[in-house]
Amino acid sequence: MDLSRTVWRRSSHSGGGGGMCLEVAIDLPDVVAVRDSKVRVQAPAGTAAREWQVLLRTIRQGEF
Repeated sequence: MDLSRTVWRRSSHSGGGGGMCLEVAIDLPDVVAVRDSKVRVQAPAGTAAREWQVLLRTIRQGEF
């Protein structure tokens, strides 16, 4: 998976200090990549975009 042109995003609720944040890339076809903002050289984890939507929905519903 080529991530050289990927746009990484982080929550607007995260502080500017860069601590304990996840960065998410949603501009990949059918995949969402997630990485630790402090360890950017480590390979990101990936999940199917459909599964990512399920996770977001359950978080919004308070199941986590």
